[in-house]
Amino acid sequence: MRRSDLLQHSEKHHTGRTTQIVFGERQHLLRVLDSIENTNVSRPRFEQERRVLEQLIHGRTQELNSVNEDWDLKIGLVLSSDTKSEQLEKLAREAPEHDYYLLRLISEHPRVSAKTLARLAKHPYAAIRENVARHPNTDAATLAWLARDRSQPLWYLVAFNPNTPAVLRRKLQERLRKLGQSDSSAK
Repeated sequence: MRRSDLLQHSEKHHTGRTTQIVFGERQHLLRVLDSIENTNVSRPRFEQERRVLEQLIHGRTQELNSVNEDWDLKIGLVLSSDTKSEQLEKLAREAPEHDYYLLRLISEHPRVSAKTLARLAKHPYAAIRENVARHPNTDAATLAWLARDRSQPLWYLVAFNPNTPAVLRRKLQERLRKLGQSDSSAK
């Protein structure tokens, strides 16, 4: 999980729960359930802990489905290497913007189209934009648009994408060289 997965609301100091966080919690709870099923504990304790864990797991599943109906089914589609680019496009178009986990998986899929990647390049979550910048299906126009973002990880990824136009690639790699020179002279 990345630090940017934790959405900070400074006015109340609460952290937003993205689908990545809720999914991660559910995965951990499933591992704990597996663990207690393979541990010698008294039957009453086992039943109580299993019941509590199953309730917590069910609660996380409901939370994911409240963000995006049939969430697990959609995740399964995106994780399949057989999913067609048209299906990925539809899932990306219909997904709520705050379903970071689903959209991040779409941005990593080998069959995602340049059109879908261009849409995802405008997403507010940095990890999705970074995936678009490094994806081999991203078109030159989207890469040029992403390169305007001066945050180092993004333009750096664009600089090494094989679809980046040669002129832009040289410009970004020159920026990288200058950055490396200024770092070495500061030491």
